[in-house]
Amino acid sequence: MSLKEMALKQDPSCTTNSLSNYLWSDAPDENKWADCVHCGMCLESCPTYELTGQEQHSPRGRVHLIKSVAEGKLEVNEQFMDPVFACLDCRACTTACPADVDVGGLIEEARGQIRQAMPLTGWKGSVSKLFLQGIFPHQNRLNSMGSLLKFYQKSGMQKVVRKTKLINVMPQHLVEMEAIMPEIKEPLRKKYKNEKVIKAKGETKNEVSLLTGCVMDVMFSDINESTVNVLTRNGNDVSIPQNQTCCGALHVHAGDRETGRKLAKQNMEAFKDSDKVITNAAGCGCALKEYPELFREDPEWHEKAEEFSAKVEDISKYIHDTGYEKPKAELNTRITYHDACHLAHGQGVRQEPRDILLDIPGVEMVHMPNADRCCGSAGIYNITNPEMAGDVLESKMQNVPDDVEMISMGNPGCMLQMAMGVEKYGRNQKIVHTIQLLDWAYQKEDQLKGGE
Repeated sequence: MSLKEMALKQDPSCTTNSLSNYLWSDAPDENKWADCVHCGMCLESCPTYELTGQEQHSPRGRVHLIKSVAEGKLEVNEQFMDPVFACLDCRACTTACPADVDVGGLIEEARGQIRQAMPLTGWKGSVSKLFLQGIFPHQNRLNSMGSLLKFYQKSGMQKVVRKTKLINVMPQHLVEMEAIMPEIKEPLRKKYKNEKVIKAKGETKNEVSLLTGCVMDVMFSDINESTVNVLTRNGNDVSIPQNQTCCGALHVHAGDRETGRKLAKQNMEAFKDSDKVITNAAGCGCALKEYPELFREDPEWHEKAEEFSAKVEDISKYIHDTGYEKPKAELNTRITYHDACHLAHGQGVRQEPRDILLDIPGVEMVHMPNADRCCGSAGIYNITNPEMAGDVLESKMQNVPDDVEMISMGNPGCMLQMAMGVEKYGRNQKIVHTIQLLDWAYQKEDQLKGGE
Protein backbone atom coordinates (compact mmCIF):
# COMPACT_ATOMS: atom_id res chain seq x y z
CA MET A 1 0.00 0.00 0.00
CA SER A 2 1.40 3.40 -0.98
CA LEU A 3 1.61 6.30 1.45
CA LYS A 4 -1.18 8.07 -0.42
CA GLU A 5 -3.45 5.01 -0.21
CA MET A 6 -2.61 4.64 3.48
CA ALA A 7 -3.37 8.30 4.08
CA LEU A 8 -6.74 8.07 2.35
CA LYS A 9 -7.63 5.00 4.38
CA GLN A 10 -6.77 6.71 7.68
CA ASP A 11 -8.20 10.12 6.77
CA PRO A 12 -10.61 10.40 3.81
CA SER A 13 -10.33 14.20 4.01
CA CYS A 14 -6.56 14.19 3.50
CA THR A 15 -5.01 16.27 0.77
CA THR A 16 -4.81 14.50 -2.60
CA ASN A 17 -3.05 17.28 -4.49
CA SER A 18 -1.33 15.57 -7.42
CA LEU A 19 1.92 17.41 -6.70
CA SER A 20 2.14 17.60 -2.91
CA ASN A 21 3.70 14.78 -0.96
CA TYR A 22 1.99 15.96 2.23
CA LEU A 23 -0.81 13.44 2.33
CA TRP A 24 -2.66 14.29 5.52
CA SER A 25 -4.68 17.29 6.61
CA ASP A 26 -3.01 20.10 8.59
CA ALA A 27 -0.08 20.22 6.15
CA PRO A 28 2.53 23.01 6.26
CA ASP A 29 0.90 26.31 5.36
CA GLU A 30 2.27 27.77 2.13
CA ASN A 31 1.48 31.26 3.41
CA LYS A 32 4.23 30.75 5.97
CA TRP A 33 6.96 30.19 3.38
CA ALA A 34 5.63 32.53 0.67
CA ASP A 35 7.66 35.51 1.93
CA CYS A 36 10.96 33.61 2.29
CA VAL A 37 13.42 34.84 -0.35
CA HIS A 38 16.33 32.75 1.02
CA CYS A 39 18.30 35.93 1.80
CA GLY A 40 20.35 34.27 4.55
CA MET A 41 19.61 36.82 7.29
CA CYS A 42 18.55 33.87 9.46
CA LEU A 43 21.79 31.91 9.19
CA GLU A 44 23.75 33.50 12.02
CA SER A 45 20.78 33.13 14.39
CA CYS A 46 20.56 29.35 13.98
CA PRO A 47 22.46 27.19 16.52
CA THR A 48 22.35 24.03 14.39
CA TYR A 49 23.68 25.84 11.31
CA GLU A 50 26.39 27.43 13.43
CA LEU A 51 27.51 23.99 14.60
CA THR A 52 27.17 22.03 11.35
CA GLY A 53 27.61 24.63 8.61
CA GLN A 54 25.18 22.55 6.55
CA GLU A 55 22.48 24.28 4.50
CA GLN A 56 19.82 21.68 5.34
CA HIS A 57 20.35 22.50 9.01
CA SER A 58 19.70 26.20 8.46
CA PRO A 59 16.29 27.92 8.64
CA ARG A 60 16.19 28.79 4.94
CA GLY A 61 17.36 25.27 4.08
CA ARG A 62 14.56 23.72 6.12
CA VAL A 63 12.01 26.08 4.57
CA HIS A 64 13.26 25.05 1.12
CA LEU A 65 12.91 21.36 2.01
CA ILE A 66 9.39 21.83 3.40
CA LYS A 67 8.36 23.75 0.27
CA SER A 68 9.94 21.11 -1.99
CA VAL A 69 7.84 18.35 -0.44
CA ALA A 70 4.71 20.43 -1.08
CA GLU A 71 5.78 20.80 -4.71
CA GLY A 72 6.33 17.06 -5.07
CA LYS A 73 10.09 17.39 -5.55
CA LEU A 74 10.93 15.50 -2.34
CA GLU A 75 9.38 12.58 -0.48
CA VAL A 76 8.58 12.44 3.23
CA ASN A 77 11.43 10.13 4.17
CA GLU A 78 14.48 9.79 6.44
CA GLN A 79 16.42 12.45 4.50
CA PHE A 80 13.60 14.93 5.04
CA MET A 81 12.94 13.90 8.63
CA ASP A 82 16.50 14.42 9.89
CA PRO A 83 16.85 18.19 9.35
CA VAL A 84 13.24 18.84 10.39
CA PHE A 85 13.62 17.04 13.72
CA ALA A 86 17.17 18.36 14.25
CA CYS A 87 15.72 21.88 14.47
CA LEU A 88 15.61 23.28 18.03
CA ASP A 89 12.39 25.16 17.18
CA CYS A 90 13.87 28.09 19.09
CA ARG A 91 12.26 30.76 16.84
CA ALA A 92 15.44 32.87 16.72
CA CYS A 93 15.30 32.74 12.91
CA THR A 94 11.88 34.41 12.86
CA THR A 95 13.23 37.22 15.04
CA ALA A 96 16.11 37.66 12.58
CA CYS A 97 13.95 37.39 9.45
CA PRO A 98 13.02 40.72 7.79
CA ALA A 99 9.78 39.11 6.57
CA ASP A 100 8.91 37.38 9.87
CA VAL A 101 8.71 33.96 8.21
CA ASP A 102 7.21 31.56 10.77
CA VAL A 103 9.80 28.80 10.49
CA GLY A 104 8.78 27.32 13.84
CA GLY A 105 5.19 26.88 12.68
CA LEU A 106 6.35 25.22 9.46
CA ILE A 107 8.64 22.87 11.38
CA GLU A 108 5.84 21.76 13.71
CA GLU A 109 3.39 21.23 10.84
CA ALA A 110 6.01 19.24 8.91
CA ARG A 111 6.71 17.08 11.95
CA GLY A 112 3.00 16.30 12.13
CA GLN A 113 3.12 14.99 8.55
CA ILE A 114 6.30 13.01 9.20
CA ARG A 115 4.92 11.26 12.27
CA GLN A 116 1.79 10.21 10.36
CA ALA A 117 3.82 8.92 7.42
CA MET A 118 6.62 7.47 9.56
CA PRO A 119 5.34 6.63 13.08
CA LEU A 120 7.92 5.84 15.73
CA THR A 121 8.27 2.09 16.26
CA GLY A 122 10.12 -0.24 18.60
CA TRP A 123 11.37 1.02 21.96
CA LYS A 124 11.38 4.65 20.81
CA GLY A 125 7.71 4.40 19.89
CA SER A 126 6.88 2.70 23.20
CA VAL A 127 8.74 5.29 25.29
CA SER A 128 7.21 8.18 23.34
CA LYS A 129 3.70 6.79 23.76
CA LEU A 130 4.27 6.11 27.46
CA PHE A 131 5.30 9.65 28.30
CA LEU A 132 3.43 11.77 25.75
CA GLN A 133 0.13 9.91 25.97
CA GLY A 134 0.36 7.80 29.11
CA ILE A 135 1.83 10.24 31.66
CA PHE A 136 1.94 13.94 30.75
CA PRO A 137 -1.80 14.34 30.04
CA HIS A 138 -2.73 12.71 33.37
CA GLN A 139 -2.09 14.74 36.52
CA ASN A 140 -2.54 11.81 38.92
CA ARG A 141 0.09 9.81 37.06
CA LEU A 142 2.43 12.80 37.05
CA ASN A 143 1.94 13.18 40.80
CA SER A 144 2.69 9.48 41.26
CA MET A 145 5.89 9.88 39.25
CA GLY A 146 6.78 12.86 41.42
CA SER A 147 6.15 10.80 44.57
CA LEU A 148 8.48 8.08 43.29
CA LEU A 149 11.20 10.63 42.59
CA LYS A 150 10.69 12.14 46.04
CA PHE A 151 11.02 8.68 47.63
CA TYR A 152 14.18 8.09 45.56
CA GLN A 153 15.66 11.30 46.98
CA LYS A 154 14.51 11.01 50.59
CA SER A 155 14.94 7.28 51.22
CA GLY A 156 18.69 7.27 50.69
CA MET A 157 18.34 5.33 47.45
CA GLN A 158 19.77 8.23 45.45
CA LYS A 159 22.94 8.27 47.59
CA VAL A 160 23.36 4.52 47.22
CA VAL A 161 22.85 4.60 43.44
CA ARG A 162 25.42 7.38 43.09
CA LYS A 163 27.96 5.91 45.52
CA THR A 164 27.88 2.43 43.96
CA LYS A 165 28.02 3.92 40.44
CA LEU A 166 24.82 2.08 39.48
CA ILE A 167 23.74 5.35 37.93
CA ASN A 168 26.33 4.79 35.19
CA VAL A 169 24.22 2.07 33.55
CA MET A 170 22.12 4.90 32.10
CA PRO A 171 23.16 6.92 29.01
CA GLN A 172 25.55 9.76 29.90
CA HIS A 173 23.06 12.57 29.22
CA LEU A 174 20.55 10.96 31.61
CA VAL A 175 23.29 10.61 34.24
CA GLU A 176 23.93 14.34 33.88
CA MET A 177 20.22 15.08 34.28
CA GLU A 178 19.96 12.97 37.42
CA ALA A 179 22.90 14.85 38.93
CA ILE A 180 21.03 18.16 38.86
CA MET A 181 17.52 16.92 39.68
CA PRO A 182 15.83 19.51 41.94
CA GLU A 183 14.34 18.54 45.28
CA ILE A 184 10.83 17.22 44.68
CA LYS A 185 8.11 18.88 46.78
CA GLU A 186 4.32 18.79 46.98
CA PRO A 187 2.65 19.88 43.71
CA LEU A 188 0.84 23.20 43.99
CA ARG A 189 -2.33 21.91 42.39
CA LYS A 190 -2.48 19.14 44.99
CA LYS A 191 -1.78 21.59 47.83
CA TYR A 192 -4.63 23.90 46.82
CA LYS A 193 -7.07 21.31 45.45
CA ASN A 194 -9.74 22.29 48.00
CA GLU A 195 -9.36 26.05 47.57
CA LYS A 196 -11.42 27.64 44.82
CA VAL A 197 -9.58 30.96 45.10
CA ILE A 198 -6.36 32.02 46.82
CA LYS A 199 -7.23 35.50 48.00
CA ALA A 200 -5.09 38.57 47.45
CA LYS A 201 -3.18 39.95 50.42
CA GLY A 202 -5.05 43.19 50.91
CA GLU A 203 -7.32 44.81 48.34
CA THR A 204 -8.28 42.70 45.32
CA LYS A 205 -7.38 44.48 42.11
CA ASN A 206 -7.60 41.64 39.59
CA GLU A 207 -8.64 38.01 39.26
CA VAL A 208 -6.34 35.60 37.44
CA SER A 209 -5.94 31.88 36.86
CA LEU A 210 -2.65 30.00 36.96
CA LEU A 211 -1.49 27.28 34.60
CA THR A 212 0.54 25.08 36.94
CA GLY A 213 2.02 23.01 34.13
CA CYS A 214 3.07 19.36 34.21
CA VAL A 215 6.88 19.36 34.58
CA MET A 216 6.74 22.69 36.43
CA ASP A 217 4.38 21.46 39.13
CA VAL A 218 6.19 18.15 39.65
CA MET A 219 9.81 19.35 39.43
CA PHE A 220 9.51 23.03 40.37
CA SER A 221 6.46 23.41 42.59
CA ASP A 222 8.42 25.97 44.63
CA ILE A 223 8.39 28.27 41.58
CA ASN A 224 4.63 27.85 41.31
CA GLU A 225 4.43 28.73 45.02
CA SER A 226 6.52 31.87 44.43
CA THR A 227 4.25 32.79 41.53
CA VAL A 228 1.17 32.62 43.74
CA ASN A 229 2.95 34.60 46.46
CA VAL A 230 3.90 37.38 44.05
CA LEU A 231 0.44 37.51 42.47
CA THR A 232 -1.43 37.66 45.78
CA ARG A 233 1.09 40.16 47.18
CA ASN A 234 0.19 42.47 44.32
CA GLY A 235 -3.59 42.39 44.64
CA ASN A 236 -4.52 39.35 42.56
CA ASP A 237 -7.02 36.67 43.52
CA VAL A 238 -5.64 33.44 42.07
CA SER A 239 -7.63 30.41 40.96
CA ILE A 240 -6.06 27.09 39.99
CA PRO A 241 -8.54 25.11 37.83
CA GLN A 242 -8.27 21.45 38.74
CA ASN A 243 -9.36 20.23 35.31
CA GLN A 244 -6.45 21.91 33.50
CA THR A 245 -3.88 19.67 31.84
CA CYS A 246 -0.52 19.64 30.08
CA CYS A 247 -0.23 22.52 27.59
CA GLY A 248 0.65 20.11 24.75
CA ALA A 249 3.90 21.81 23.74
CA LEU A 250 5.93 18.61 23.96
CA HIS A 251 3.37 16.75 21.86
CA VAL A 252 3.33 19.39 19.13
CA HIS A 253 7.13 19.51 19.08
CA ALA A 254 7.15 15.72 18.67
CA GLY A 255 4.68 15.79 15.78
CA ASP A 256 1.69 14.49 17.76
CA ARG A 257 -0.63 17.34 16.83
CA GLU A 258 -3.79 15.34 17.44
CA THR A 259 -2.99 14.83 21.13
CA GLY A 260 -1.95 18.50 21.21
CA ARG A 261 -5.44 19.44 20.02
CA LYS A 262 -7.11 17.24 22.64
CA LEU A 263 -5.10 18.86 25.42
CA ALA A 264 -5.76 22.33 24.01
CA LYS A 265 -9.52 21.71 24.06
CA GLN A 266 -9.34 20.53 27.68
CA ASN A 267 -7.40 23.64 28.72
CA MET A 268 -9.70 25.99 26.86
CA GLU A 269 -12.63 24.41 28.70
CA ALA A 270 -10.80 24.55 32.05
CA PHE A 271 -10.05 28.27 31.71
CA LYS A 272 -13.23 29.35 29.89
CA ASP A 273 -14.39 31.52 32.81
CA SER A 274 -10.97 33.10 33.37
CA ASP A 275 -10.22 36.67 32.37
CA LYS A 276 -6.47 36.17 32.46
CA VAL A 277 -4.37 32.97 32.28
CA ILE A 278 -0.93 33.36 33.86
CA THR A 279 2.03 31.14 32.99
CA ASN A 280 5.52 31.01 34.45
CA ALA A 281 6.99 28.59 31.88
CA ALA A 282 8.00 30.15 28.58
CA GLY A 283 7.37 26.98 26.58
CA CYS A 284 3.89 26.54 28.02
CA GLY A 285 2.97 30.18 27.48
CA CYS A 286 4.09 30.09 23.87
CA ALA A 287 2.16 26.87 23.24
CA LEU A 288 -1.02 28.34 24.75
CA LYS A 289 -0.69 31.47 22.63
CA GLU A 290 -0.29 29.32 19.52
CA TYR A 291 -3.40 27.17 20.04
CA PRO A 292 -5.05 28.88 17.03
CA GLU A 293 -2.38 27.26 14.82
CA LEU A 294 -3.63 23.82 15.84
CA PHE A 295 -7.16 24.65 14.71
CA ARG A 296 -6.58 26.62 11.51
CA GLU A 297 -8.67 24.06 9.59
CA ASP A 298 -11.46 24.03 12.19
CA PRO A 299 -13.28 27.42 12.16
CA GLU A 300 -15.31 26.80 15.33
CA TRP A 301 -12.35 25.81 17.51
CA HIS A 302 -10.07 28.31 15.81
CA GLU A 303 -12.28 31.13 17.03
CA LYS A 304 -12.29 29.70 20.55
CA ALA A 305 -8.53 29.33 20.43
CA GLU A 306 -8.12 32.96 19.35
CA GLU A 307 -10.22 34.12 22.30
CA PHE A 308 -8.28 31.88 24.68
CA SER A 309 -4.80 32.85 23.46
CA ALA A 310 -5.60 36.53 24.00
CA LYS A 311 -6.00 35.77 27.75
CA VAL A 312 -2.56 34.20 28.14
CA GLU A 313 0.31 36.19 29.64
CA ASP A 314 3.69 35.40 31.15
CA ILE A 315 3.96 36.24 34.85
CA SER A 316 6.84 38.70 34.32
CA LYS A 317 4.96 40.69 31.70
CA TYR A 318 1.72 40.59 33.65
CA ILE A 319 3.05 42.02 36.90
CA HIS A 320 5.27 44.46 35.02
CA ASP A 321 2.31 45.85 33.08
CA THR A 322 -0.25 45.83 35.91
CA GLY A 323 2.13 47.26 38.50
CA TYR A 324 3.86 45.59 41.42
CA GLU A 325 5.19 46.54 44.81
CA LYS A 326 8.90 47.35 44.65
CA PRO A 327 10.70 45.28 47.32
CA LYS A 328 12.70 47.11 49.97
CA ALA A 329 14.97 44.32 51.25
CA GLU A 330 18.37 43.88 49.63
CA LEU A 331 19.44 40.54 48.15
CA ASN A 332 23.02 41.66 47.45
CA THR A 333 23.93 39.36 44.57
CA ARG A 334 25.38 39.52 41.07
CA ILE A 335 23.04 38.10 38.44
CA THR A 336 22.99 37.52 34.71
CA TYR A 337 19.84 36.85 32.70
CA HIS A 338 19.20 34.17 30.06
CA ASP A 339 16.37 34.75 27.59
CA ALA A 340 14.34 31.58 27.22
CA CYS A 341 13.68 31.14 23.48
CA HIS A 342 9.93 30.81 23.81
CA LEU A 343 9.77 33.91 26.00
CA ALA A 344 12.02 36.21 23.96
CA HIS A 345 11.43 34.93 20.42
CA GLY A 346 8.09 33.21 20.93
CA GLN A 347 6.31 35.85 23.05
CA GLY A 348 8.44 38.96 22.61
CA VAL A 349 9.04 39.30 26.36
CA ARG A 350 12.58 40.57 26.93
CA GLN A 351 12.83 43.76 28.97
CA GLU A 352 10.13 43.06 31.56
CA PRO A 353 12.04 40.33 33.47
CA ARG A 354 15.16 42.49 33.45
CA ASP A 355 13.22 45.45 34.84
CA ILE A 356 11.88 43.28 37.67
CA LEU A 357 15.39 42.11 38.59
CA LEU A 358 16.73 45.67 38.51
CA ASP A 359 13.96 46.76 40.89
CA ILE A 360 15.29 44.42 43.59
CA PRO A 361 17.66 46.35 45.88
CA GLY A 362 21.19 44.96 45.95
CA VAL A 363 20.88 43.07 42.67
CA GLU A 364 23.71 43.83 40.25
CA MET A 365 22.93 42.79 36.69
CA VAL A 366 25.79 41.58 34.49
CA HIS A 367 25.19 41.43 30.74
CA MET A 368 25.33 38.00 29.10
CA PRO A 369 26.48 38.08 25.45
CA ASN A 370 24.00 36.36 23.13
CA ALA A 371 21.54 36.09 26.03
CA ASP A 372 18.77 35.00 23.67
CA ARG A 373 20.80 32.14 22.17
CA CYS A 374 19.22 28.72 22.77
CA CYS A 375 20.63 26.63 25.63
CA GLY A 376 19.78 23.32 23.93
CA SER A 377 16.86 22.25 26.13
CA ALA A 378 14.13 22.84 23.53
CA GLY A 379 11.40 20.75 25.20
CA ILE A 380 12.85 17.24 25.22
CA TYR A 381 15.47 17.93 22.54
CA ASN A 382 18.22 17.31 25.11
CA ILE A 383 16.85 13.76 25.42
CA THR A 384 16.09 13.03 21.74
CA ASN A 385 19.19 14.82 20.35
CA PRO A 386 21.67 14.73 23.26
CA GLU A 387 24.84 15.29 21.22
CA MET A 388 23.59 18.40 19.42
CA ALA A 389 21.96 19.67 22.62
CA GLY A 390 25.28 19.22 24.42
CA ASP A 391 27.15 21.19 21.76
CA VAL A 392 24.57 24.00 21.92
CA LEU A 393 24.87 24.04 25.73
CA GLU A 394 28.66 24.26 25.55
CA SER A 395 28.38 27.29 23.28
CA LYS A 396 25.84 28.85 25.64
CA MET A 397 27.98 28.34 28.74
CA GLN A 398 30.87 30.14 27.06
CA ASN A 399 28.72 33.27 27.16
CA VAL A 400 27.81 33.01 30.86
CA PRO A 401 29.87 35.60 32.80
CA ASP A 402 32.28 34.05 35.31
CA ASP A 403 31.74 36.64 38.02
CA VAL A 404 28.03 36.09 38.74
CA GLU A 405 26.38 34.14 41.53
CA MET A 406 23.05 33.46 39.85
CA ILE A 407 21.63 32.89 36.37
CA SER A 408 18.00 33.96 36.13
CA MET A 409 15.50 32.81 33.51
CA GLY A 410 11.81 32.03 32.97
CA ASN A 411 11.47 28.43 31.80
CA PRO A 412 11.85 25.06 33.59
CA GLY A 413 13.49 23.30 30.65
CA CYS A 414 16.13 26.02 30.45
CA MET A 415 16.66 25.78 34.21
CA LEU A 416 17.43 22.05 34.02
CA GLN A 417 19.65 22.45 30.96
CA MET A 418 21.60 25.39 32.38
CA ALA A 419 22.00 23.55 35.69
CA MET A 420 23.60 20.69 33.73
CA GLY A 421 25.91 23.22 32.13
CA VAL A 422 26.93 24.62 35.51
CA GLU A 423 27.63 21.10 36.80
CA LYS A 424 29.40 19.85 33.69
CA TYR A 425 31.74 22.81 33.28
CA GLY A 426 32.63 23.23 36.94
CA ARG A 427 30.79 26.49 37.45
CA ASN A 428 29.15 27.48 40.74
CA GLN A 429 26.23 29.68 39.72
CA LYS A 430 22.77 29.06 41.15
CA ILE A 431 19.95 28.66 38.61
CA VAL A 432 16.84 30.64 39.54
CA HIS A 433 13.51 31.71 38.09
CA THR A 434 13.04 35.48 37.87
CA ILE A 435 9.83 35.39 39.89
CA GLN A 436 11.59 33.46 42.67
CA LEU A 437 14.00 36.35 43.24
CA LEU A 438 11.17 38.82 43.60
CA ASP A 439 9.42 36.49 46.04
CA TRP A 440 12.62 36.03 48.06
CA ALA A 441 13.01 39.81 48.32
CA TYR A 442 9.42 40.09 49.60
CA GLN A 443 10.03 37.30 52.12
CA LYS A 444 13.23 38.91 53.38
CA GLU A 445 11.42 42.24 53.73
CA ASP A 446 8.69 40.58 55.81
CA GLN A 447 11.29 38.88 57.99
CA LEU A 448 13.06 42.18 58.64
CA LYS A 449 9.79 43.84 59.54
CA GLY A 450 8.94 40.97 61.88
CA GLY A 451 12.27 41.38 63.65
CA GLU A 452 11.78 45.08 64.36
